[in-house]
Amino acid sequence: MKRRQFLGGTGAAISSSLLAGCIGGNDGGTVTVDYAYYNPVSLVLREKGWMAEAFDDTDVEVEWVLSLGSNQANEYSQGGQAEVASTAGVAALMARSNGVPITTPYIYSEPEWTALVAFEDSDIETVADLEGKQVAATRGTDPYFFLLQALDDAGLSEDDVEVVHLQHPEGQSSLVREDVDAWAGLDPHMAELELEHDGAELFYREPNFNTYGFLNFLDEFIADRPEDARRVIRAYERGREWALENPEETAEILASESDMSEPVAQRVFTERNDLTEQIPGDDHHDLLSDLAPILEREGLVNDDADPAGSVDELLDTGFAAGIGPGGE
Repeated sequence: MKRRQFLGGTGAAISSSLLAGCIGGNDGGTVTVDYAYYNPVSLVLREKGWMAEAFDDTDVEVEWVLSLGSNQANEYSQGGQAEVASTAGVAALMARSNGVPITTPYIYSEPEWTALVAFEDSDIETVADLEGKQVAATRGTDPYFFLLQALDDAGLSEDDVEVVHLQHPEGQSSLVREDVDAWAGLDPHMAELELEHDGAELFYREPNFNTYGFLNFLDEFIADRPEDARRVIRAYERGREWALENPEETAEILASESDMSEPVAQRVFTERNDLTEQIPGDDHHDLLSDLAPILEREGLVNDDADPAGSVDELLDTGFAAGIGPGGE
């Protein structure tokens, strides 16, 4: 697997009125797309109005929903509450394996957005030191799978630690309060802790255990409204190219939207993300194939699920090929 080069980037409730307009299918009058602090391009598109602009010559309205993590984005997909949602790659595979009808035609980022975090004055220096310790993680998200891979690499399993299942912000707070010994962190919360709390350190980093940022489309959306799906991808291509050309301004948007400081946003976007590979390919297929057995071993998929077979069902290497910001 190739070694990654990074440019920068990472990882709410939906109002009842918005949900009422989305649940139960789409009448063709709207397209619901998520935005997430771990998906900076989505923030650019929302700030600039470019997603709505992609539908200017139609009667389709764009509605946005906020995803706080891959688990929540998958809930939106499973409930039909979003046609397009952002997750980590392995979280998308878990959802597809469990019957959520999603396909990934587009990669929104290649991040190093997760690592294992502890404080310097703890007795934790390596993954092996986690044995018997409490580790905060958000089940079903990339940091959780990162933790499982790190444990496996150290000859341990989830049974050797006590995983405290918390959403990402709560995991950060729990570590600061010393309620847990370590945290499987996610940017921007991880970068905030690293830069603004003395003694916080990323004691274990492995970029190749981060599973990319997948932009997942409902199968029905692609099948029934392929041109609308292409419009979403064109908007993403516009935002991606702009972000590549304007990293400082992109970091400013990230800081403004997420209420993080500009130094944190700079760390997240300009140091820990690569936006240059947007079409699913062999690297994505190989990584997910390597992770498929972990999903089964940890009981994260249904008994009749086939994660290895679901990799091919999930990844669409052709739909977005050749789609640029100005059209095909």
